[in-house]
Amino acid sequence: MNKKDLSESDIKAKFITPAILKSGWDEQTQIGREVFFTDGRIYVKGKLTARGKRKFADYILFYKPNVPIAIIEAKDNKHSVKSGIQQALGYANTLDIPCVFSSNGDGFYFHDKTADADIETELTLDQFPSPEVLWEKYKKYKGIDTQEEEEVAKQDYFQDGSGRSPRYYQQIAVNRTIEAVAKGLDRILLVMATGTGKTYTAFQIIYRLWKSGAKKRILFLADRTALVDQTARGDFRHFKDALTIIKHKKIDTAYNIYLALYQGLSDSKSDDAYKQFSPDFFDLIIIDECHRGSAKEDSKWREILNYFNKATHIGLTATPKETTKVSNIDYFGEPVYTYSLKQGIDDGFLAPYKVVKVTLDIDAEGWRPPKDFLDKDGNLVEDRIYNQTDFDKNIVVEERRKLVANKITNFLKGYDRFAKTIVFCIDIEHAEGMRTALANANPDLFKENNKYVMQITGDNEEGKRELDNFINPSEKYPVIATTSKLMTTGVDAQTCKLIVLDSNIGSMTEFKQIIGRGTRINEEYGKTYFTIMDFRNVTNLFADPDFDGDPVMIKQAGEDDDLSGVENESNDEPIIDVFGGEEVEFPEEPDYPFVEGGGDIVEEPRGKIRVDGVRVQIINERVQYLDPKTGKIITESLKDYTKKNVSEEYQSLESFLNSWNNAEKKEAIINELEERGIFFDALKEEVGKDFDPFDLICHVVFDAKPLTRKERANNVKKRNYFTKYGEKAQEVLSSLLDKYAEDGLLTIETTEVLKLDPLNKLGTPIELIKAFGNKSKYLEALKELESNLYNTTA
Repeated sequence: MNKKDLSESDIKAKFITPAILKSGWDEQTQIGREVFFTDGRIYVKGKLTARGKRKFADYILFYKPNVPIAIIEAKDNKHSVKSGIQQALGYANTLDIPCVFSSNGDGFYFHDKTADADIETELTLDQFPSPEVLWEKYKKYKGIDTQEEEEVAKQDYFQDGSGRSPRYYQQIAVNRTIEAVAKGLDRILLVMATGTGKTYTAFQIIYRLWKSGAKKRILFLADRTALVDQTARGDFRHFKDALTIIKHKKIDTAYNIYLALYQGLSDSKSDDAYKQFSPDFFDLIIIDECHRGSAKEDSKWREILNYFNKATHIGLTATPKETTKVSNIDYFGEPVYTYSLKQGIDDGFLAPYKVVKVTLDIDAEGWRPPKDFLDKDGNLVEDRIYNQTDFDKNIVVEERRKLVANKITNFLKGYDRFAKTIVFCIDIEHAEGMRTALANANPDLFKENNKYVMQITGDNEEGKRELDNFINPSEKYPVIATTSKLMTTGVDAQTCKLIVLDSNIGSMTEFKQIIGRGTRINEEYGKTYFTIMDFRNVTNLFADPDFDGDPVMIKQAGEDDDLSGVENESNDEPIIDVFGGEEVEFPEEPDYPFVEGGGDIVEEPRGKIRVDGVRVQIINERVQYLDPKTGKIITESLKDYTKKNVSEEYQSLESFLNSWNNAEKKEAIINELEERGIFFDALKEEVGKDFDPFDLICHVVFDAKPLTRKERANNVKKRNYFTKYGEKAQEVLSSLLDKYAEDGLLTIETTEVLKLDPLNKLGTPIELIKAFGNKSKYLEALKELESNLYNTTA
């Protein structure tokens, strides 16, 4: 047997796996083979999407289930023993694994992150380390020093028999938190982007700490009834009789796991309910969405945490808060782990987005009323320039609302009129007005069902009752929800495909929360990406250094800072719950204005000026895309972006032509370019729909004159090169050219084309292939056809 002739699979089966087993690893529980740890990034191609490649490791070794301690990258024997080490290190850094190996079947190349010297060494096949040896290295890497810490770290995850297990980043989040608790840290911060499963992660943290005996009585704090109810009905249901929800201030100390609202535990007008517990009753408190009220040092909510100050406090958030007055970092310390929006999109666990920016003339240029201009009530409108920050806050321009509603409607008509849509408005009155404008813009569907458009705001009982139906993927209605602050957080809208921004959002925290409404994926219902339609330049926040996909600390203006043009974030007063569900009784605060669900106090504006008869037009509209490489919104021209990215791969037209002509299938090159972020569908819109990817690249990148598909097909027909084939084969080739001219290259590269019109009229696929002799000869003829199509010398 010559090792060099063996495939990578053979090398693994004959040499690597036996060596691992020989050193004492259990095949069933400790060895993971070809472990996929990402879902593959979603690439948006016009209205279509495709998954990129999933990342997988050849081997991941586990000391206990879901506690990975080593990774092995395998290569065939034509490679050196160390050739896979850099690839393995990249995976190990992502997966937080300390022991990294590469092998070609001759031995192992070992990179040891815990070593003080000789970080990399070469081992024979017989020297592969045992589980105990690598566990000791893992403990050193994690700083696990005592037997008590080790027992907590080794505690198994919860398994319900469904096969569900934590994703890799959830594993890291849970393991790092568990290890931090075991080491005695009493303030821990975990930052995970919206839609990445914070509650499931919290459940596994609580389960493992509870089962290990490290924590016996645990409190999970939220600030919304809906969040508490969702948590209890969701993963926390597995706690069964050990779990209770604190309601109506009835305190029962017989449970282990408690869910509660801040508001349900504190009452400024009577004795605080939380004081019915002794200060040392809880030994662990999980604070959900800790960027909101709990962050403020002098808040009522912080009093609860201070009362239970002997407990370990773990904060969960997607958007940490850092201001002159409010600091999660001061309270919790630096995050033990951060999983960002950018990483989630890269890994394929979160939906990518594209941005449609719409600029209205009165927003860009301002509007000054003509002399003696009267409002709808017949009052004289003050003579000044009204700008974007005024519209819908101080002055209502009816035509502006109609234009926004019509733009949303036209977008949905060209996309999907039943795509779940959230329209974020200035305030409740604006949300009410936009509901009317959208109903009038969609009379056909509104007549069909008057829940097609609904106002879902804190003051609207009918709308609030429909919130669950809006977020339920299987419910058709409501389709469009107009809101102000109610739906910025806590709304698990898995199938939301369009987010409309018609509110002046200056808060980075609120912006990230709003974007989070669209990031969830639900492929069963066709939700793989979402669109942000921006009427207020809010998406300029994507260009802010604080928004690079990572939920870094958000700097807000403090009391001495200039707040002009910036909306304040939550003022951290108690929130009146508006979500419905099982109500929790807590006192109203009559001195406070109505609070809508995002944590912001919403002062309903009084005396808005209402005008009509104003001419409003769209003066600019552009589509922006998320760059797969950088996670940034592409703001340069699509042509410039394409030229720059393709030139990194192909320095000259000649090098591109060589690759194109030598490719077994042109689809491989097209897919490769799409993975680099080339948007062919968008280029077609800009350059011409009749050009295929080859001509788009030649023209945009290398300034070559493009030919339409029809021109290329006609050029081939003029050459009449296929007279060497039989009559039936000539008909097939001629029809393939027609199909290429109509649909493009990718259609004819698959044998499925033989089932399509007009080829299916010539015979069955088997008959058509037999016209060339056999399948391989048919594929040869197809390749020759492609060569003639892209013959640049003829």
